[in-house]
Amino acid sequence: MVKIDLNCDMGESFGAYKMGNDAEVLKFITSANVACGYHAGDPSVMRQTVKLALEHGTAIGAHPGFPDLGGFGRRQMTVSADEAYEMTLYQIGALAGFVKVQGGTLQHVKPHGALYNAAAKDAKLAGAIAKAVYDFDPELILFGLSGGELIRAGKQIGLTTASEVFADRTYQPDGTLTPRTQSNALIENDDEAVNQVVRMVKEGKVRDVDGNDVSIEADTVCIHGDGAHALAFAEKINQKLKEENISLQSLK
Repeated sequence: MVKIDLNCDMGESFGAYKMGNDAEVLKFITSANVACGYHAGDPSVMRQTVKLALEHGTAIGAHPGFPDLGGFGRRQMTVSADEAYEMTLYQIGALAGFVKVQGGTLQHVKPHGALYNAAAKDAKLAGAIAKAVYDFDPELILFGLSGGELIRAGKQIGLTTASEVFADRTYQPDGTLTPRTQSNALIENDDEAVNQVVRMVKEGKVRDVDGNDVSIEADTVCIHGDGAHALAFAEKINQKLKEENISLQSLK
């Protein structure tokens, strides 16, 4: 049976009583990427999100981003390799503290937004992020865009990597994601998004914006928890993958 991890970005709100759909979405995913306070989240939300994930048996990952609360970490920033290393290490440590005191184990690290996209193309930035992950804990899994520089950097330094694909994003001919600044960046139709995931997982292919097939490797699938229909989509994709005899399980 084909196996896949289903991950979602979580804890991207502020205040203990503003958790959005996180508690319900956790029922349908296998890994949670928890914001570490730089692009979203705060100590209270981090603690509550970790608690919820542990209650659901969902694997937990740190989700470090650029220090950009106003732009939700989706605006590109120019940082040195040292700065990328330091901000990644800092954020992993913050989230790991909440995981440790609640009796859990950190599974992975997945950069967020603009940091993620930059690391997919910039080998120097990717190397700095991979080194921060490795230096903190070489047993952590590094999530990165399938075919991107972050996956290469993780493998080179000796980390286990997970090639990630996206349910609701369109792809460019080179296998990168269509920038959110473009009108066709997001797949709005749920059925289209679900069918894209099934094909990526089963066939290792995705159709790009020009209508051509691009080869892709899928270890983990990202769904987004901040959309208007996030909960309904999480349930739908969970059900469809099971119908397709695709087993959902975390990577550890």
